[in-house]
Amino acid sequence: MIPKIRPEVRLLSPGLVDKIIQEAYVLLENTGVFVENDEALRLFRDAGMRVESSQQRVFILPSLIDDCLASTPKILTLYDRSGEKAFMVGGDQTHFDPGSAAVTLLDPITRQHRKPVTSDLIRFVRLTDVLPFIDFQSTGLISGDVSDIIADSYRLYIGLLYSSKPLVTGTFRVQGFRPMHDMLVAVRGSAQALIDKPLAIFDACPSPALKWSHLTTQSLIDAARAGIPSELISMGMTGATSPITITGTLVQHVAENLCGLVICQLAAKGAPVIFGGSPSSFDMRKGTTPMGAIETMMIDVAYAQIAKHWGLPTHAYMGLSDAKINDSQAGLETGIGAVLAVLAGINVISGPGMLDFESCQSLEKLVIDNEICGMALRLAKGVEQRDDPLALPLFEGFSLGTQFLTMAHTRRWYRDEHLFPEIIDRDTYDAWTGAGGQDMAQRANQRVEELLEKTPTALADKDLRSRLHAIIRADAERSGAGSLPEVPG
Repeated sequence: MIPKIRPEVRLLSPGLVDKIIQEAYVLLENTGVFVENDEALRLFRDAGMRVESSQQRVFILPSLIDDCLASTPKILTLYDRSGEKAFMVGGDQTHFDPGSAAVTLLDPITRQHRKPVTSDLIRFVRLTDVLPFIDFQSTGLISGDVSDIIADSYRLYIGLLYSSKPLVTGTFRVQGFRPMHDMLVAVRGSAQALIDKPLAIFDACPSPALKWSHLTTQSLIDAARAGIPSELISMGMTGATSPITITGTLVQHVAENLCGLVICQLAAKGAPVIFGGSPSSFDMRKGTTPMGAIETMMIDVAYAQIAKHWGLPTHAYMGLSDAKINDSQAGLETGIGAVLAVLAGINVISGPGMLDFESCQSLEKLVIDNEICGMALRLAKGVEQRDDPLALPLFEGFSLGTQFLTMAHTRRWYRDEHLFPEIIDRDTYDAWTGAGGQDMAQRANQRVEELLEKTPTALADKDLRSRLHAIIRADAERSGAGSLPEVPG
């Protein structure tokens, strides 16, 4: 058998990769990065780095960067809530998760954006749990009926209650890490068991340009010491908070993420880190940050290529749209992004379900995007040689009456070779009109309701529910967040 190839896309020559890395190193050593966290500054001092305390600026030597890159794991493994199903994050393995953390939800009937509440978050989590091409859950909606003070821990609480999949999450406050860690430990049974079988990824976002805030730096430190993977989410905007050129933005992106990686390794050598981001092109005509712009996707593909130069696990916000409803723009931007992300071999791809510059989630779009993700993943499998010879035996005795439909060979390989979407329409026009002539958004809305009605909820067992209830209640009481909504189960 001839080995198959994995289709791929690369945007940077080896020389340009080296040039971007070289300039990022110079930037870190000579310009430095602002780190607004005293504990991190102490870690840098202890490592022999020059720190300007008055400005909270640290200058990082290439030798420390190289040492920290060497100690960062090249592959990490996430596990589901049961601890049985494993997901490798590294190499060219790709996993989709819905984008976080939307503040509005698209109502499929009124086509208006509204604030979500707990019941919406539960539906979102349950739906994500049953979609086959979305491997990871995310804390993708912020519940408007819960105090902002505990919005971070509450999202994780709902995710752990109603889904078995690993989660992509993150903290909104320094005090939020403790209850979130407590909940993850409650699932695993002990802190060591959580280290052995990580259940969640914590996003941490530097503030462009060249700054790590107190909150996000503390998240890196806390996650590293707890053995929780940190996902570095640099967010430069071309011409606004980063240089206008793609290569200039890449230099800044790499520098910011390398600083985050070093912080993780100084806090706990060998801590798992994912090199990711949510940068964007900046549309100066509108003052917006289009995630569906091709230039945004090019930045994502390019920084992932740089991260793979070091063999690091990768992440990007792709497979999403800036459209406001489920229209043609939503489909074309999402489809292009999902395909490019998979061909780039990005390991964690956040975005399905998202609209309106990462601010809105749509359950209907999530169902549609699940099929887009499935198509992209099918493409990544490439063309496989099934037989040797490839086809000659099928033509033995060939005549005008030969029917491939009736061959055993067709029955053998039909489902292996082909993907069968449910929302994408492949009916004839007459069949489509006979079934009501629904557009894709209408079919998706119907599918959402079918899945939520017919699929059993992956509810945590009674003992775990009690422990999670106790942790979130204690967090709400300690934070002065008031009463919490009642949740089923």
